[in-house]
Amino acid sequence: MKKVGNQTYRIENPVTILETACIVGPKESGGPLAKDFDKCVEDEFYGESSWEKAESRFIKDTVDTVISKSGIPSSKIDACYAGDLLNQCISSSFGLRELNIPFFGIFGACSTFVESLILGSIGVDGNFFENVLCAASSHFCSAEKQFRFPLELGNQRPPTAQWTVTGSGACILSKSGSGPYITHITPGKIVDMGIKDANSMGAAMAPAAIDTIITHFKDTGRSPNYYDGIFTGDLGYIGKEIVIEMTKSKGYNLKNNYNDCGVLIFDKEKQDTHSGGSGCACCASVFSGHLFKKLKDKKLKRILLIATGALTNSTTSQQGESIPGIAHAVSIEI
Repeated sequence: MKKVGNQTYRIENPVTILETACIVGPKESGGPLAKDFDKCVEDEFYGESSWEKAESRFIKDTVDTVISKSGIPSSKIDACYAGDLLNQCISSSFGLRELNIPFFGIFGACSTFVESLILGSIGVDGNFFENVLCAASSHFCSAEKQFRFPLELGNQRPPTAQWTVTGSGACILSKSGSGPYITHITPGKIVDMGIKDANSMGAAMAPAAIDTIITHFKDTGRSPNYYDGIFTGDLGYIGKEIVIEMTKSKGYNLKNNYNDCGVLIFDKEKQDTHSGGSGCACCASVFSGHLFKKLKDKKLKRILLIATGALTNSTTSQQGESIPGIAHAVSIEI
């Protein structure tokens, strides 16, 4: 009864995004959205001895912040869905190991934050949970070390490369509250167009975003103009242009109200971030800071948030595999 069309589901019991929090690193602190973050950290090590430990601290402190802001004690939070980019999601599991909340470690690459919103919404709407914590993190240095080349090598980054966002975003979903509400979810399918360039993730992920966006519109009968804003999470400039062109060829004009979190978070000219931002924290921090404030202030009343992920790792790239993409979408309304 909740299913709408082929792939979209209606949330029938109100699921409020009760509160959000986000903490970011120095590069993000120098970008255009700095004022919207809860905390801007000046040291990429965040006082720790490694980048991996720093990333764990980012998600730990972000989760502590959102719990404090919400006024809900951790004992009243029924479940936590969290993930990151590192092997076996160690940033989340190590950072949150003292949280003492039932924990689901999830992986959707850069789509992880919206994946957590979808799974959390299902739990609340299905009357399994009263309050759910959703979080994601990433770190430029730890991601470069794992997926591409250690920074010490000083490799040249091509113009198509994106800058993995250092930081974390988190939110609490609840049965109580006056919105904004998650009203529809559209889980994505794996889409692989054969792209193999690990330095062109926007192009690799864009086909999955296009598939999910068009599916959402067909399932719900909505047009792009229904939303005040449509935001992909991690495509950057190249992926964004591909989405605009390809959706237009299929009869959907997104140009007036569409943007990408990877475009919003950095100043391309001043910060030399090439094709923009990416990483789990890209969508998580931009939504938990900039977009959530606009929703609370009612400057945005209806948004479609689509986070994209490249389902790859260093081994598959070295073995010549292509890069499959995934995109998950949630409709958020006042």
